[in-house]
Amino acid sequence: MIAETVCSAVSVAGLGIAAVTAYRRRFLRAARIAAYSLVPIGLVMTGVVGWAADTAFSPTAWAGFGALAASWALFATTRAVERRGGGSRKQRKEARSAPREAAQPADPGRELGPATRPAARPAAAPGQSPADDFSDIEAILKKHGI
Repeated sequence: MIAETVCSAVSVAGLGIAAVTAYRRRFLRAARIAAYSLVPIGLVMTGVVGWAADTAFSPTAWAGFGALAASWALFATTRAVERRGGGSRKQRKEARSAPREAAQPADPGRELGPATRPAARPAAAPGQSPADDFSDIEAILKKHGI
């Protein structure tokens, strides 16, 4: 009974705020406030508030919530152990009995592939400074057809 009265008062107050907001010509905001303020009275009219109040003060309901929480904890724990342990008992036994192979490359001489170092730049002529050597830029421009 008290919950229904409080919900009704909240709805009436919200509709009053919506009316003041609409008076200030903020109609979109007023419509949103009115929508939010109709939710509590709608919950009272559908009976959700009464059901929630009966559930909140029922020891049987709280015992049920405790059983659900214990069930969830067991599921989560078993899932974590299964992921960490490697699956079922049969899978773990097969994994232990399988021969272990060392991860080695097929050709030890060619582990990282061929060396791909850029070609060394030719030394500038003694009379030229490095800034005067534009041969590499010319080669790039010729390559692109410029």
